[in-house]
Amino acid sequence: MREGRLRAVDVVAGALERIRREDRALGAFAEVWEDAAAERAAEVDARVAAGERLPLAGVPIGVKGRHGLRTAGQLVAAGCVPVGATAVPGPGTPWQTWGVGAHGRTVNPWRADRTPGGSSAGSAAAVAAGLVPLATGSDGAGSVRIPAAWCGILGLKVTNGRFPSPDRTGLAAPGVLVRYAADAEAYWRVLSGEGQGLPPGSFTAVFSPGLGFADPDPEPLALARTAFARLVEADVVRPPRPETPLRLADPAPAWLALRGVGATSEVRGLRGVREIPDVRGVNDRRLAALFDRVDLLLTPTTPNAAHGHDGPGDRYSTALTWAFNLSGHPAISIPAGVGADGCPVGLQVVAAHGREAVLLAVAAAAEARAGTTGRGIPGKP
Repeated sequence: MREGRLRAVDVVAGALERIRREDRALGAFAEVWEDAAAERAAEVDARVAAGERLPLAGVPIGVKGRHGLRTAGQLVAAGCVPVGATAVPGPGTPWQTWGVGAHGRTVNPWRADRTPGGSSAGSAAAVAAGLVPLATGSDGAGSVRIPAAWCGILGLKVTNGRFPSPDRTGLAAPGVLVRYAADAEAYWRVLSGEGQGLPPGSFTAVFSPGLGFADPDPEPLALARTAFARLVEADVVRPPRPETPLRLADPAPAWLALRGVGATSEVRGLRGVREIPDVRGVNDRRLAALFDRVDLLLTPTTPNAAHGHDGPGDRYSTALTWAFNLSGHPAISIPAGVGADGCPVGLQVVAAHGREAVLLAVAAAAEARAGTTGRGIPGKP
């Protein structure tokens, strides 16, 4: 588009046509802004013709939720064209599980009887199905990383507190869902103002099956281990010698007490409140010590595979993600493989505060050298 070989109006029209064709079955969008998107695309074409160099000229994007434009200003200024609001959980739906689009519940593009994860459900489904190349998300407990894992794409949560967030607890941070590492890097350059990320290299990395408290199911754990082994074989990461197992305190009581969502009466009470500084203090010290000696921590993104639309039961799919909302560390989910049920699972990569560039370098190297890619569902562009 910057070279004049494509027009934003045509690219955006293509995205809108894909949404019209696919989204009745997928339920990824709560609203589609056809007229506004066409007008904004024409404005992008005019700006490019006038000599403006827009880094993301004409890229059609989805924005999380009906109020997602409030946090997409930098992307719009860079030339992105929002085409609609992606689905999030509606009233009375479990926040861990569903999105509700204009045509009903949001389904996993790999298997319609499975959830795409949440709460950035529509954003993940839209990207995985090839409706848009990029969609925004927000992550307060894993709401970017979990749907990225279950839809077979990449999902980045940035360092908590680095950018404004409406979440008063400080648990939520912005994020993005994409299929390619280069697109995550482009998003990050626009959001942060930083230049090109780190070159692919060999980073020291510890793999933790369950962070010392979680008990992942055998298949997601095995796929994550295999994905980690591929990274080691490709010299993307290297384990330290000797390795020391990481043992964090379970963040569940502290997280639930802070947010007050879905907590038991015991957790909502004084015991949960008193545990907040204890859990945070213990985990912050242990993570600081870890990142003093290694570059990365890797885990399965979720302890379980994508479940059905009847919900996860009593189990928290957030078990391996929400520790890093409490600690504030940046994290990315990259595809780890596909389970026997035909649905993807993810490998979570966590870095020290402010080290998003390291995560993006690992994602790019994994894609290029280890065969790990977030191309969404087979047969989609």
